[in-house]
Amino acid sequence: MFDRRILLTTAAGLFGLGALRWLRGTPAAAGEKAAEKFEITKTEAEWRAQLTPQQYEILRNHGTERPGSSPLLKEHRKGIFACAGCDLPLFASDTKFESGTGWPSFYQPIEGNVGKTEDRTYGMLRTEVHCRRCGGHLGHVFDDGPKPTGLRYCIDGFGLVFHPAAASAT
Repeated sequence: MFDRRILLTTAAGLFGLGALRWLRGTPAAAGEKAAEKFEITKTEAEWRAQLTPQQYEILRNHGTERPGSSPLLKEHRKGIFACAGCDLPLFASDTKFESGTGWPSFYQPIEGNVGKTEDRTYGMLRTEVHCRRCGGHLGHVFDDGPKPTGLRYCIDGFGLVFHPAAASAT
């Protein structure tokens, strides 16, 4: 004879696991990027040897840093923000703005250097951005940014490196 409590508890647990899996989703971006060919490809071991653990988690595992934790959030010098995985220039400093989100934000990438894919994780539809050369995950782009584009590229700072502009000789 079935115990109703055990049956209901088991059913509720299975339902909860299904709901969590649905909310988490599977990044379409990961599947799309797996099929996409990039100029720079490395094994997991090679990426782990090159990147810090934080950089690896963000660039290779689609991780997200804690808001406010990146030193690049407060970087205001003239220069270029490049991919920490392959050093491709991604954003010019004059496109950076303070969004109040806790992540470095830009209103425009350097043309042709950032790829976009659909991301359906956590039950949401978002646009994920990645480095077009190595496929490293950078963050997401939203349509609530400033003029002239109206876009906000919300970027994980640990996925970037900063190269200050050379001082001009006077």
